[in-house]
Amino acid sequence: MRECSNLRIHPSTGGNDTTRNLMTGGVVALNQFSDEYKKLAANPTLIETMVPEIVRWQTPISHMARTAKKDTRVGNVMLKAGGCVALWYISGNRDPDATDMPEAFIIDRKNPRQHLSFGFGIHHCVGYRLAELQLKIAWEEIMRRFRSVEVVGEPQRVCSNIIHGFTDLTVRLHSK
Repeated sequence: MRECSNLRIHPSTGGNDTTRNLMTGGVVALNQFSDEYKKLAANPTLIETMVPEIVRWQTPISHMARTAKKDTRVGNVMLKAGGCVALWYISGNRDPDATDMPEAFIIDRKNPRQHLSFGFGIHHCVGYRLAELQLKIAWEEIMRRFRSVEVVGEPQRVCSNIIHGFTDLTVRLHSK
């Protein structure tokens, strides 16, 4: 296990970290859930619903913090003006009250865009459609060119309290 020598916050740089980690997370997910990979190989049109499932399952940004502008009640907790609250996107995307079988990666999930990975409301990611398009095109090309992308090494995670991603993933490409 790799240790962090100090705790650093890694801001996303205009979607570069997030989209790259979504691609890697998709490869990891399809290898962990091999039946889903078989389903995709049999029907590549499932890329449409797989892309938002990758975004939900990987959740490239773990959380964001917000500051209360005024005293606000959240459930049974009173949050004073100036107080901070962490919005754990990764936890919300695994909420069994909101998502059926939330730990599973299901490429033909009903309501695939029902996730928190891109934020919500006025803080919704402005680049979310570009991220989805990049993932869609990348997976279309992967499925057109390769039979599979096999994970052959242990995924190495980035040491970050914000970015939920990878520093290294060794794969083998199997041509058609």
